[in-house]
Amino acid sequence: MRNPAFTRAEPDARRLSLIEATARVLARVGASGASVRAIAVEASVSPGLVAHHFGGVDALIAATYAHVGAQVSAALDAAVADAGDDPRARLMAYVAASFAPPIADRALLATWTAFWGLVIAQPGIAALHDAQYAGYRGEIEALLAACGLAPAARRRAAIAITALVDGLWLELCLSPELLDAHEARAIAEQQIAVLLG
Repeated sequence: MRNPAFTRAEPDARRLSLIEATARVLARVGASGASVRAIAVEASVSPGLVAHHFGGVDALIAATYAHVGAQVSAALDAAVADAGDDPRARLMAYVAASFAPPIADRALLATWTAFWGLVIAQPGIAALHDAQYAGYRGEIEALLAACGLAPAARRRAAIAITALVDGLWLELCLSPELLDAHEARAIAEQQIAVLLG
């Protein structure tokens, strides 16, 4: 008996399956290779299901960006929750979470790079990007407030920390043999200590 080429699943499970398949395709071949057909093959579904659930590949990529961003946020929030009550420990837990799995991951870097490439070309992706990064900066600002940083300094400090973390995360994912998680965390701690005074 032959296995069917495509499988049936509940709508929410199928949507998630398509989102996860899209992330894998983006990681493997980038945005230019993320066609309806490539995603359908990756998810083992008919190409028509992409249109049925998302209306097209652009909406599916946007949903994937939102999903990946939510996973990153959940990992950051979990790190803060596990850090206890000390404000500086909570801030550093938030920062250091970017240097550990599941965030410090080359496949995530490849997927995220594909998203970044679409920010310029697709207004919907640009809006998602702006909302996600505003959320990250807002979390950092709240953590900085708990550390006692003056309101006038919080926005710029949050932007500086976001840029610092993004740069270290990028280097860690690209060249883990040159920069490891411990060193990335130490660099971040040193710079954040300067920002906090």
